[in-house]
Amino acid sequence: MNVAAGIGRRWRVQWRALLLAAAVSTGAFAQADLPLDKIKLPPGFRIELVARVPNARAMAWGATSDRGSTLFVGSMGEGKVYALSLPAAGSQDKIVVHRIASGLNLPVGVAYRDGALFVSAVSKVLRFDDIDRRLAEPPAPKVVRDTYPTDTQHGWKYIAFGPDGYLYVPVGAPCNICDPDSNRYANIMRMKPDGSDVQVFARGVRNSVGFAWHPQTGELWFTDNGRDMLGDDLPPDELNHAPRPGMHFGYPYCHGGMIADPEFGKLHPCSEYTPPAQRLGPHVASLGMKFYTGTQFPARYRNQIIIAEHGSWNRSKKIGYRLSLVTLDGDKAVGYETFVEGWLQGETPWGRPVDVLNAPDGSLLVSDDYAGAIYRIRYDAK
Repeated sequence: MNVAAGIGRRWRVQWRALLLAAAVSTGAFAQADLPLDKIKLPPGFRIELVARVPNARAMAWGATSDRGSTLFVGSMGEGKVYALSLPAAGSQDKIVVHRIASGLNLPVGVAYRDGALFVSAVSKVLRFDDIDRRLAEPPAPKVVRDTYPTDTQHGWKYIAFGPDGYLYVPVGAPCNICDPDSNRYANIMRMKPDGSDVQVFARGVRNSVGFAWHPQTGELWFTDNGRDMLGDDLPPDELNHAPRPGMHFGYPYCHGGMIADPEFGKLHPCSEYTPPAQRLGPHVASLGMKFYTGTQFPARYRNQIIIAEHGSWNRSKKIGYRLSLVTLDGDKAVGYETFVEGWLQGETPWGRPVDVLNAPDGSLLVSDDYAGAIYRIRYDAK
């Protein structure tokens, strides 16, 4: 067996194991108290459990009223989508968890617009109409578009509506490292809410599972997971900035803006591509990210980027399992630091952050697929 074939076989075996882990990723703490006292936060911050949600992945807000708000949560292993009815502040009502759908194909991504919930399901984007009034008896989904690739490797999708009204849908590379059709794979696409006018917005994106738009400029920023099998410390994950359509971020030819791929790098130099705005830790599995837009946190956090780093799966010493903060000065990243950590104890994780979401009260929600939980991070200087 040649080296490339051996690496490919090992990758397929490891990736199947990863999917199997995801299918049971509520973890050992599913029915036990979570050790939130292990979480390390900056002074004045605290963390609390909001609800238990199996395999909790991407989050999106639905309707908000005087009675409370609705939080939609995608999942991975069991093909389910959830809605949490969160009571208004001061209410004695309890949180109610509804199951919106089941049996879907890796419905990781959720997005809400005009009373409808949009859900990604690998090759499809589905829509649940009038969902706010039908949480207890959800409608059958309608197909918005079903022409995305059926590959499940990097096929699960984070989705979100941009300020231009388009739904952004990434399509990961169907491999660890390969050179697929850039009109089909390794890109971020966008389309109108009715599924028309599909466009490729960015290319050279190996696997983005989180993006957001700057609250002042409206420009897209996104995380991207680097390739495996180059060792513990290469390549870095990436935080990228795409102020306009048509940009290429290097995959599979260049990683981190500076590392020529051993197989494909000879085809195109790194100088042809847009380098990352910030190189992140190697193999940290950077997923969901948001600009913090609330006013509850201290001023240094406002309009800065908070990233959920899910954690390494094949590094000899684990890294990630935390929230990181990227500080911007204009459109330049000038700082990268740990914000919240403690889901990894030694070499043993008890939780894995997936997504972050601004809450109406200025706090920050965090989803955790391994522990099956939604947390809230608050700031109180007192």
